[in-house]
Amino acid sequence: MKMTDLSRLNVGRNEGIPLDLAWVDEVRVNRSAVERRTASLPGRRTVKTDWQAAWLLRAITLMDLTTLAGDDTPTNVRRLCQKAKHPLKQELVQALGIAELNLKTAAVCVYGEQVATAVEAVRDSGIQVAAVAAGFPHGQTSMRVRLIEIADAVTAGATEIDIVISRPKALRHDWEALYDEVKQCREACGEAHLKVILATGELGTLRNVAKASLVSMMAGADFIKTSTGKEAVNATPEFGLVMARCIRDFQDRTGFRVGFKPAGGIRTARQATDWMILMKEELGDPWLHPDLFRLGASSVLADIERQLEHYTSGRYGAFHRNPMG
Repeated sequence: MKMTDLSRLNVGRNEGIPLDLAWVDEVRVNRSAVERRTASLPGRRTVKTDWQAAWLLRAITLMDLTTLAGDDTPTNVRRLCQKAKHPLKQELVQALGIAELNLKTAAVCVYGEQVATAVEAVRDSGIQVAAVAAGFPHGQTSMRVRLIEIADAVTAGATEIDIVISRPKALRHDWEALYDEVKQCREACGEAHLKVILATGELGTLRNVAKASLVSMMAGADFIKTSTGKEAVNATPEFGLVMARCIRDFQDRTGFRVGFKPAGGIRTARQATDWMILMKEELGDPWLHPDLFRLGASSVLADIERQLEHYTSGRYGAFHRNPMG
């Protein structure tokens, strides 16, 4: 089945498949080829002037605005949600002539304790509320505790759950245990979508990243995500390419489409569009929509606002003029 044969694809959730260890074992990754491909991607497409503005506006709709700080309070969560509902200053919206677009981000992402506050703050906006759970960011708590965290977040109203895998399972190639872990988390989510964070910078090799991607998708992940944002190495184009190729392979073999989210280290508008180019080149236009692609890049919004200000006025605004809330 060709990737573009959309009429034959299951466009609902990824229901998962039985663990196929033969498929996992056959995975190979050519690092040199990956590096050549990622180095070539930024030069394959250039987005300037009107096109650049359009791509940056699309990038905003793909964002998960996130606050995962130890001092999070209901007040700063409400401010974040307000920014998610109105990501651009009103004068910039008017200058761009886009008021009718009702621009907003895809989601807000918070700790479980703040889910109820976020749900109330974005009510009726169409913005999803994601909660990190299951021992985030280290994944080292017991399975019982991890499942309780997921259930509590779903009960509070989270529509998306971001979990992080137990890296030791991947590092010792215990794919059966990793599959069971993700499958249990998927079942605990109920109707909430499951985003599985691989913590790619801690998996050692690109081959491990590919195998963990496949196992997570087999277990029912709706999204696979690079990083928690708290590792020493987070989202890189090489990790992204490997994961995108796994998503394509999984779609070709099963008919299920799985989303992708890079997170951590994405700070500029140019980086955001580079990730969008990677998605378009490797997976196609469906992965330029928030049901299949997210950017974990809250800090990049200020730079996008600066670029759009330059587009409308010829001048860059200061970063402090574009607060998160």
